[in-house]
Amino acid sequence: MALVPKLLTGIYGLRKCQMPSAVSCLFLDPRFAGYCSSSLQKPAAAPNQALDRQGQSERALRSPHQREAALDIPSPDEKPEVSFDKAIQDEIKDHFRRLKDEFVNHWIGPEGRPLHEVMLEQAKVVWQFRGKEDLDKWVVTSDKTIGGRSEVFLKMGKNNQSALLYGNLSSEAPLDGDSGRSGYCAMISRVPRGPFERKKSYDWSQFNTLYLRVRGDGRPWMVNLREDTDLIQKHSQMYSYFMFTRGGPYWQEVKIPFSKFFLSNQGRIRDAQFQLLPDKISSIGLTLADKVDGPFFLEIDFIGVFTDPAHTEEFAYENSPALNPRLFR
Repeated sequence: MALVPKLLTGIYGLRKCQMPSAVSCLFLDPRFAGYCSSSLQKPAAAPNQALDRQGQSERALRSPHQREAALDIPSPDEKPEVSFDKAIQDEIKDHFRRLKDEFVNHWIGPEGRPLHEVMLEQAKVVWQFRGKEDLDKWVVTSDKTIGGRSEVFLKMGKNNQSALLYGNLSSEAPLDGDSGRSGYCAMISRVPRGPFERKKSYDWSQFNTLYLRVRGDGRPWMVNLREDTDLIQKHSQMYSYFMFTRGGPYWQEVKIPFSKFFLSNQGRIRDAQFQLLPDKISSIGLTLADKVDGPFFLEIDFIGVFTDPAHTEEFAYENSPALNPRLFR
């Protein structure tokens, strides 16, 4: 009977305690029942205090580098400072630096190399394709500039070891009433530029043959060389020769002597032929205009020049004022 009051007191304490601590509160003394119920109930924190504690914990979890990066983030309202004067000064400094390097290289030798090394050189790779920076040295064009429908594209080949020129040729004339012919695609090298955007040229006077390693689809291409000139009358003139691709999966090496290139003006072969000057080459181009509609492709490994000791011909055409002046009297 003496246990009955204690049992009733324990039940009263159970009502005050929470459910997880009900068993432990059941066997406590009555004087500890109130303490148990009050200690198990956590005091409610203010909303602002809870947010402050959460922010402090997030900042503590961040690494020192993350905290520094967070401090460097500009606000959306800040505008970056743009100084055109500083940009112009930097550009002028860069041009003067390139001009200084050009003078120093000129005193050393051609292209900054000793003269005896240049004279003993038998072959030279001028253009190769191993990355996007090599593609930036070229431009592609088609008859779309005059309203045609041909398309041409240039991209890196497999494993970034070649350039792939591909597209679709269409000989349909534009409906503008002016152009009666159409159907060409071309790939042209950019003119090299020196300090202050001065035009430069390639000096191939010690070589006698153009060398290309290509893989095509059997179509004939035209290889064009342009001389560096400031005369307006000669801007549309170029020296050309044919390149016939075999097709198939195998690479072919094309060798064209400089003496074989003939002079043309706006696509028409000139009656009077003049010899190509290899020391004044400004650009090279590859043109497709065989009047066969459909897709095409040409893969190029490299383009270079070399000296062929077996080739002794100076000029392949007789209708030249220098060789036969009687024909032009």
